Amino acid sequence: MSWLADGLRLRVLIDSGLGSLESAATDARDAERDGYDGAFTGEVNSDPFLPLTLAAASTEHIDLGTSIAVAFARSPMALAYTAYDLHRFSRGRLVLGLGSQIKPHITRRFSMPWGRPAAQMREFVLAMHAAWSSWSTGEPLDFQGEHYRLTLMPPMFVPAPHEYGTPRVLVAGVGDEMTKVAGEVADGFLCHGFTTQRWIRERTIPALVEGRRRVGQSLEGFTVKAAIFLATGTDEQISVGIRRIRSQLAFYASTPAYKPILDLHGWGDVGSELTMMSKAGRWSEMDRLIDDEMLETFALVGPIREIPERLAERCSGTVDRVSFIGGEAPPELLATLLSSQR
Repeated sequence: MSWLADGLRLRVLIDSGLGSLESAATDARDAERDGYDGAFTGEVNSDPFLPLTLAAASTEHIDLGTSIAVAFARSPMALAYTAYDLHRFSRGRLVLGLGSQIKPHITRRFSMPWGRPAAQMREFVLAMHAAWSSWSTGEPLDFQGEHYRLTLMPPMFVPAPHEYGTPRVLVAGVGDEMTKVAGEVADGFLCHGFTTQRWIRERTIPALVEGRRRVGQSLEGFTVKAAIFLATGTDEQISVGIRRIRSQLAFYASTPAYKPILDLHGWGDVGSELTMMSKAGRWSEMDRLIDDEMLETFALVGPIREIPERLAERCSGTVDRVSFIGGEAPPELLATLLSSQR
């Protein structure tokens, strides 16, 4: 999908979200019919891969992916099998988006080991590729790292070959080290929803460039996908969206790991105050600290007619794939984006 902004045609893929397991097939068919380029699941309180199976059986051409699946909740071999099967079943349309989550969730919710997350993610992706390569070439499996060791693959356990190659792997991150790892071992990067245009330009892109440089590659052909807060539609819809977004931004801003983003914009003190309020359980009071400037920096807010150009401005030169947080693009907005291609 592309659109014109200031006379410049930009190519930006627009992704939809998939709902529950029960609605995944219908959601995916609707997304394909409406003109979306992809449909993605997230891993919050359900499995992210089961809906993709139904979506693959119900669609023909849109990409299907995770944004994100929690890598460290799984072994790289287990995920290699799941992704391989889904890629075959979808006829080459899987986009495997991976995130690390944070230590308490990995060790206490999933009861899995936690190391140095950037180094661990690097090994995780390379270990999956080692499995895929062994299946494809017949070479012995021999991946030995600090966190993962894959050295056993009897012929009986090798999946049947298919013609679609390996899935595209996108890695999510915020900090410089994880972002560099994404540039080094992945096919793309997933920006966290709590990010800004300035952060992407000044921190994300340089880190990705460094990661690509490590392996002798550039950013050409490398995907950068952003999830963008959106409040648009009628005046009432915008007001409701703003209230929702303020609450979500306050939650994210209270997380110490995301404070560098606030520091970049001079809002570090706001983050520290929100952290203290969250620890005191003062959740209902936190929204008031997200002022209009912060809201506009993190989100696209305004009538539908203004969104395409502002979205293009935010994406230009950095982002080539987007989704919207908190719901789908209103039909009128999607129609506007599609009509600008003609």
